[in-house]
Amino acid sequence: MIQKDKLFYGRGLPYLKINKLPGYLIVIEGADGSGRSTQINLLKDWLEAKGHAVLDTGLKRSTLVGSTIDEAKKGNLLGKTTLSLLYATDFGDRLENNIIPALEAGFIVLADRYIFTLMARDMVRGARRAWLKEMFGFALIPDIVFYLQVSPDVLLHRAFMQYGHLDYWESGMDLGISPDRFKSFKQYQSMLKDQFDNLAQEYGFITLDGCMDVEAIQQRLREEILERIDL
Repeated sequence: MIQKDKLFYGRGLPYLKINKLPGYLIVIEGADGSGRSTQINLLKDWLEAKGHAVLDTGLKRSTLVGSTIDEAKKGNLLGKTTLSLLYATDFGDRLENNIIPALEAGFIVLADRYIFTLMARDMVRGARRAWLKEMFGFALIPDIVFYLQVSPDVLLHRAFMQYGHLDYWESGMDLGISPDRFKSFKQYQSMLKDQFDNLAQEYGFITLDGCMDVEAIQQRLREEILERIDL
C-alpha cells in the first residue's frame, strides 16, 4: 500500500478542508504522441471491469478555461507567460472541482498528463524551476506517476501518421528555434525530453519505453499498479 507523508507538493489549497482521500491518483506523463491516451483508455476499461469507479481527466478539460486555451492558441500569438498561466488555471480548476471530489468519493483518477508536462514546457521556454514549483505547490502528490519515454524521431513519425502535419506549438515554433518546422520539432522535442528525464529523476516517475507494443506497455502498467495499490 502507498503511504504519503503529505498531500501537496507545497502549501496546497488552504481554503479547502480535506480530511480524507480514499481514492487514488494515477498519472501518465509523456510527450504528445507517446501513447498516453491509449493507455489511459485501456486502464480505465480494466479498472472498471474490476468494479472500480474511475474518472479520467487531462489538459484543457476545464469548463472554466479549456475552450479559451484552444481559441487563444489559434492565432499563434500567445506569450509564454500567458500560456503558462492559462494552463495553470485549467489545472487548478480541474483539481479543485473534478480530481479532489472524485478522490474524496473513492474514485481512481487517471490523469492524462499532470503538472509535469506544464513544467517541462515552461522550463523549455525559460521559466525558472523555483517559480514553477511555487506556482504548482497547490498540486496533489499523485500515488503513481508513469512516464512514457519516446525519442523525438519516433514522435515525428507518429505525428505525421496521426495528423498528417506538425502542430505549431508541439513544434516549438513560438521559440524561434528554426523556420523549418521539421528541425524545430526535433529540437523542441529533444529539449522537452531532457526536461522530462530530469523531472522523472527528481519526482520518482516509473519510466517505461513508449516504443514497446501497446499490449506490453499496458501489462507493465497493470503490474506496477497492482504492486503499489491494493485493488
